[in-house]
Amino acid sequence: MKKLSYFSALVFFLFSNLIFTQALTTFNSYFEDATMRIDYFHIGDAKSELLTIDHIYKQGIWAGSRINLIDNFNNGAYYYKIYNKETGNLIFSKGFDSYFKEYQTSAKALEGTKRTFHETAIIPYPKNEIKFTLEKRDNENKLIEIYSTSINPKDIGIINDKIFDKTIEITKSLFNGDPHSKLDVVIVAEGYTLEDKEKYLDDLKKFTKIFTETEPYNSKKDKFNIYGVFKPSEESGVDEPRAGIYKNTTLNATFNSMGSERYLLTEDNKALRDIAAHVPYDAIYIMVNHHRYGGGGIYNWNCTFTTDNQFNAYLFIHEFGHSFAGLADEYYTSSTAYDNFYKPTLEPVEPNITALLDPNNIKWKNFLSEGIELPTPWEKKSFDEMSYAWQVKRREMNNTTTELKKSNAPIGKIEEAEKLYAQKDREETDKTDRYLQSSKYWGKIGAFEGAGYMATGLYRPMLDCIMFSKGDKPFCKVCESAILKVISHYTE
Repeated sequence: MKKLSYFSALVFFLFSNLIFTQALTTFNSYFEDATMRIDYFHIGDAKSELLTIDHIYKQGIWAGSRINLIDNFNNGAYYYKIYNKETGNLIFSKGFDSYFKEYQTSAKALEGTKRTFHETAIIPYPKNEIKFTLEKRDNENKLIEIYSTSINPKDIGIINDKIFDKTIEITKSLFNGDPHSKLDVVIVAEGYTLEDKEKYLDDLKKFTKIFTETEPYNSKKDKFNIYGVFKPSEESGVDEPRAGIYKNTTLNATFNSMGSERYLLTEDNKALRDIAAHVPYDAIYIMVNHHRYGGGGIYNWNCTFTTDNQFNAYLFIHEFGHSFAGLADEYYTSSTAYDNFYKPTLEPVEPNITALLDPNNIKWKNFLSEGIELPTPWEKKSFDEMSYAWQVKRREMNNTTTELKKSNAPIGKIEEAEKLYAQKDREETDKTDRYLQSSKYWGKIGAFEGAGYMATGLYRPMLDCIMFSKGDKPFCKVCESAILKVISHYTE
């Protein structure tokens, strides 16, 4: 038996090595060990969109996988696909979501107001001419080509400047080896002045620790490199437009993105990419020096989180779930910046929510608890009453604090209002946890109605998950499985 086990292991090792060698040969036949950064403008409203190239760059080594060049996750509203111009072969692809897509569902876009967003595609640097295409999902979630252009990697218009900004400092917060075989995460500082540098280093250490202690990242922490990139801002904090507060910061991040009070993003994609390019990266965090609760995450773009609110660890992990693994929000009682993001008549592409159009083939079929009913009944009515009542109170309390800031009220009065809100928010969070944990379906995997910002018609795998509610809690088994698959894609 031992000889057989040894022989089987040897065969597996040799076979795996052969596959790796063949895949690496494919990479080397099409690409250099460098990064092509394609910056473009995404323009339009709810009914129209136009793309046009801004600039193309040749930058540092290729940090992504040299083995898994084709993205088979079928996730994201868009895909960029790279074809060898001569043969027509698909040689690279990646799914993603975009800020523009979210804007298309907003009230202003529906009214016909056109806006321009700056976006970036990162690909391994091709050796020969390529066809760069962008595909978008139609009303049936089928990918349709909406843009195409040829790119000659030898074009003298491609920017090949040395990446160097003397004001930037790089910290290897976690380093496990060669970026080619590791998953490289960059944490970019936002809203930290030179005087805040020590706080930045403490925050970087703190959140790296949170990351490596959270499953499934903990079990795979040897697969990651985490870099901190610090470029000082002129002022601490970020913009709070509703309160009339504006700060001069490196990435121009702002609360009230898309009109939502807690949504915190930057539209300065060029500044972000210029800074991030100082290290190899597969995924981007933006660490925001602020005490208010706020963040955001967009699949294969970036995610933001604030450092000093009481739920900072939750924010840090939750938003990365969006940007890294393409996980959907599972909550549905909170207000959002966009309308009709999902349709209950169409199966979402995200791995952790479903329209349950075919209960016999639910996407997490292999995880279902034995004998579970689909859809799974739960104590939803009482939960909704409790949660919607808190949302009304939450908005009132936030509006009060905003008005105090806007009217330049004494700092003590503002701090008192913020403290009261934080206390009430914690109480409601604990109340939600107790309610869900008292259910007879706690810990079961089924299909629980209420997900993806919709109270009806969409379903989540478990009663609770870090993608559903705030607090110190794990990913559900379905989300965890999806994350592990993405880690494997980058590190195999």
